[in-house]
Parts: sequence; C-alpha cells; structure tokens
Amino acid sequence: MLTKKGKYGLKALVDLARLAPGETAFINDVAARNNIPKKFLDTILLELRNVGILRSKKGPGGGYSLSRPASEIRIGHVIRTLDGPLAPIRCASRTAYEACDDCSNPETCHVRRSMTEVRDAIADILDNMTLEQFVAKGGKLGDGGDETMPVFAAG
Repeated sequence: MLTKKGKYGLKALVDLARLAPGETAFINDVAARNNIPKKFLDTILLELRNVGILRSKKGPGGGYSLSRPASEIRIGHVIRTLDGPLAPIRCASRTAYEACDDCSNPETCHVRRSMTEVRDAIADILDNMTLEQFVAKGGKLGDGGDETMPVFAAG
C-alpha cells in the first residue's frame, strides 16, 4: 500500500512538474496547494533531492524544481525512494528479501509465489510510467483533494 509519505511525494512532484521550465516553487506554496503538512513535506523533498529527482535553490528565485524532465523520472523509482520495496510482503521483494519465519520452503510457498506475481505486475506498471504520464492521467491541481491523483482502471 502507498503510504502518506509516498502519496504526498507524488502530489508534490505533480505540482512541480506543472511549473514552467526554469521556474521554482517554495515548499510553503507546494504544501498549501496540496494540503500537505509543511514539516513532513520538508523531509520528503529532501529525500527526493538527495536521490537526484529534485534540485533546490536558495535565495531570490529559489525553491524546488525537478532536476530533469518529467519524461525521465520513473514513478517506480519515486515510490521505492519514499516507501521502500514495491512487494506486498518481504519474501517477494527483489531488493529487501527476508524469508518468513513460518515458511519451511520459500521456493514452493504459494503465498510467496502469488505475491511475487503481484510485485512483478506493480513494478511493470510503475517502472514503465514516467512522471509526465502520471501528470497527464490526473485531473486539475488546486484543492489538494484526491481527485488530483491519477486514477488507474483495473484490468
């Protein structure tokens, strides 16, 4: 499940992706437009800056902006940065595998095999989706409600 941290990070990235090239946004403005607690957003944007998704500038004309075009930022990378592995359980994770205490044979475990398929499906979608595509799937930005987040049809 996507945590609040992941959700807020995606909302902030959508906000920043909608800026004109070369424009920056102050964290207070991003927080207010998206109904995100400023202190929490500080932490989120710092993490995204530290992995090279965002850049920040101090002084006049300062603020945050994307470090590269939205077409080059993968949603899977953003979510892994903020929330960790995409797998629904640790034993299905490629990057943070941990065997279950109650499992005698992970290779034949039906739960692990099914959750590995779920992980693969999630990763296939998110690793192939750019921030540009994510923004295009969403509605108008402004009131910070969930309608600003993209909605994906099942199937």
